[in-house]
Amino acid sequence: MKQLRLPFILYSYIAAELLAPFFASFIILYSVFFLVRLIPLLEVVLELRIGFADFIRLFSYIFPHMLLYVIPMASMTGVIIGFTRLTNDREILALKACGVSLRTMLPPVVMIAASIAILTGFFSIRLIPAGEQGIKLLMFQLAKEKIDKGLKEKKFTEALGDLVVYVDEIDEQENWYGVYVSDMRNRDQPIITVSKSGRMKADVNKMVVTIVLNDGTLHNAEGPDNQVVRFQRYQLQIPLRPPTRIDGDDVTQIGKGAMSQKQLLHTAAQFGPNTKKGIVYLTEYHHRLVLPVGCFILSLLGLPLGLQAGPGKRAAGIPLGLGFFVFYYIAFTTGRVLTEDMVLPLVLGMWLPNFLFLLLTVYVFYRVDREKPILPERLQAAISRLYEMLIQPLITIVATGWKKIITRRTEQAPIKDTIKLDKNVPVHANAVSRIYHFSACEEYNCSQCTIEFLTSTIAEESGFKPCPFCKSLVEKQKT
Repeated sequence: MKQLRLPFILYSYIAAELLAPFFASFIILYSVFFLVRLIPLLEVVLELRIGFADFIRLFSYIFPHMLLYVIPMASMTGVIIGFTRLTNDREILALKACGVSLRTMLPPVVMIAASIAILTGFFSIRLIPAGEQGIKLLMFQLAKEKIDKGLKEKKFTEALGDLVVYVDEIDEQENWYGVYVSDMRNRDQPIITVSKSGRMKADVNKMVVTIVLNDGTLHNAEGPDNQVVRFQRYQLQIPLRPPTRIDGDDVTQIGKGAMSQKQLLHTAAQFGPNTKKGIVYLTEYHHRLVLPVGCFILSLLGLPLGLQAGPGKRAAGIPLGLGFFVFYYIAFTTGRVLTEDMVLPLVLGMWLPNFLFLLLTVYVFYRVDREKPILPERLQAAISRLYEMLIQPLITIVATGWKKIITRRTEQAPIKDTIKLDKNVPVHANAVSRIYHFSACEEYNCSQCTIEFLTSTIAEESGFKPCPFCKSLVEKQKT
């Protein structure tokens, strides 16, 4: 029992240390993603006059799509922060001294990473397609409700865009009586339709509203002749065009993102698995499977990255994790684009980033478990030499150019020879930079210069120095 109790206590402790930063990272990251999507979302809300209940529904439909990217990032960040804290508090050192290796600490990380990956897969395969379908249905309902609210008895409504509708009476079954329609779609002169009765039908799948008119006349005044057509039944189809673009995405268009896995395979088989259109649907099918697995791998990679911290060392785990995370999504996006362009085979292009990062995770974990740095010494030396040969000279060139620009600016500044450096000349100084300026300097009345000294001598005795321009002025006055 004692052998089983120690791992349980250890695993529960490590799990608690990882879950706390995971939830904190999740809340922070999701808040950022939500604020980014909130502004374009508010445009739809205000245009369609969405109430609070419908806004919650719309938000719940968009919620899973954002989690597809938030959860992997939060999972990796949680593991890195958790093990960084354990390392900084020397708890990892104490565990190793008691004979607990990194491999012994790995099971709780694997369990948490697997649970989060399964959750990500559920969002990717189930909730996101259902959410996209729900958005389309909700948008259609809201657009139709906007039209229904605009249609009132004995009033002209312009809720249908270029169609103006007047209804004399509307009964409880929403049947119209005494209908007048003015159709200005793509015309200079309207087509006037008058009928005794009618009603409006809606087709959710086609996003079309149809006005059915009975027993009326159609008047066309365009051109030299005036045409009058009598009809028993006449239909006007009106495609709904509500403001349904949220951050550039048309949420009313059901594409491959709203299909189930079976529908994607069926559609790809119809186009042909070796055709470009078929490949597009197959990449979407693999996309929903690749990301959860990638989330699992990135979470495991966070363990050795979190151990890079320590007393007297910078916590390099988070910047390294962010770099690996960005690199993974770049590799994933590149692989998908090359696959859709039929440059790489389907399985190779979609799953290659996961395979490469799995090898990277095993390699990094092996070196950290052996108390070795992530990069070999030879590679570190090569990177250092590369930095000294390429990057450092570039930084020096940029710094030198910037210094020349500043120097040129100070040399071009007007110098007033009438300024005399005696005790009666006041100077203005910046309390933050501790630099003072003479009245001839253009920085003399800057907003940061809140201190005034009677003379430059008092300013220098107080620990202030002249700016480059004023220093050159002092030197010229001395010569």
